[in-house]
Parts: sequence; structure tokens; C-alpha cells
Amino acid sequence: MEVLKVDRVSKSFGEFQALRAVSLTIEAGERRAVIGPNGAGKSTLFNIIAGQRAPSAGRIYLDGVDATGARPDRMFAAGLTRTFQRNQLFQGLTVWDNVNLACAAGERARPGGRGRPWRQSIEAAIANALRQVHLTAHAARVVKDLAYGEQRQLELALALAGRPRILLLDEPTAGMSPTETEAMLALMKGLPREITLLIVEHDMDVVFNLADTVTVLHLGEVLAEGAPSEIQANERVVEVYMGRRGTS
Repeated sequence: MEVLKVDRVSKSFGEFQALRAVSLTIEAGERRAVIGPNGAGKSTLFNIIAGQRAPSAGRIYLDGVDATGARPDRMFAAGLTRTFQRNQLFQGLTVWDNVNLACAAGERARPGGRGRPWRQSIEAAIANALRQVHLTAHAARVVKDLAYGEQRQLELALALAGRPRILLLDEPTAGMSPTETEAMLALMKGLPREITLLIVEHDMDVVFNLADTVTVLHLGEVLAEGAPSEIQANERVVEVYMGRRGTS
């Protein structure tokens, strides 16, 4: 079942056109990666889907409902959450406190959330989010004392605290060591299929080990789309994105 549709979305900043009639259709439970060289339009596309920016043209649909131009809080209430390239954490608070704030915000935004037994619901959500990212044992630690990879895991926990149906991950392994990247990949692969994943990522090992389908952007347009094996074999993708020509 289709949960997210990007229908011929374009975005201009003055005379610069960041996106040109980009279309994506993502099914429930799918793991979709969006790749492309710097300046391809990946971040702009993410910002439009999440409600941070409005498109210049085209439409965004969630579960078949037009959500074009909806504010981030509306997208959040509809079940779409995201992470960012740079950590958005309260460094002086504990891991538990950070997730607690995210869970409380999620309960407020969710329809009917105010009528639930708040503390019980939030406590369960905190425990579940920490368990999913393997940070339960670190709940009492102050965030600034965590290793970088652990802070990125906490970013994922904050997104999961909103109990998303659609999760956008923006460069989740950026700046990580190989060991940290391997751990993050395992976490993402271990997420339940009830959560649909849309990921922007530069690490091709992560992309090809995680994604069901890969969409390649180049100069604001969809260059190619297909299974990881198809993208790896696509000579145009190899030439444009990988920086070398494929073999004939």
C-alpha cells in the first residue's frame, strides 16, 4: 500500500532550480534510499517532504491525502518524523531527559493524546525508544559525555519516540567511524517493517545493505531508480555519482 507519494515536485530558489519534477512512490514498510552527488537536491527534497519547505510546484501525499505545504507539526501528527545531518540534542541533559521531551511532544501532537494516562504512556514510549537503539543502559548519562556514535543513536531514539509510520533519516552515519557505522546499520536494519524508511546517505555500503529501492538524484532530477543491484550496474549512475565510467 502506498504511504508516501511525491508527485512532480519542483523547487526554485530565485533563478536556481534545486528540484525539477521529482516523483517518488513509496510503499508501506519499504526501505528507500535517495542518493546523489552534492547539490543533487536531496536535502531540499527531504525538507519539502517533512514540511520544512513548500514546493514551488507539485504535490506531496500521505496515505493518499494531499499534505502539500503542511507544517512540520502536522506531518509529525500524521506519523512522519525525521532526523537531521547534525545532532539536535540537549547536551546538558541526560539521555532519558532528551527522550522524555520527545515523547511528551509526541503525545501532545497525536490526536487524542491528551486523553491518555500521560505518565504511563510516556514511560512506555521512552523505554521502547531506548531499547530500539540499544541505549537503555545509558539512560542516566549526560548527552555530552556520550561518544559521537552514541549521540547519533540517541538522535534516532528521538525520532522513534514519536512512534512514526514514516521515518526520514538524513545522513544517519555522517562522521561515524567504520565500527559506529556498522552498529548504526544494524540498528536501522533491525527496525520493524511497520516503519517505512526513507534515507539520504553517502555511504554506499550502508545504502546497498539497507535499501529495497534506490533513487538517484542528479542536478535536481531523478537520474535512475531501481533495486541496489540495478543501480550498481547502471553505467550512467557510476559515471555521474561514483565519479568514474562504467565498463562496457
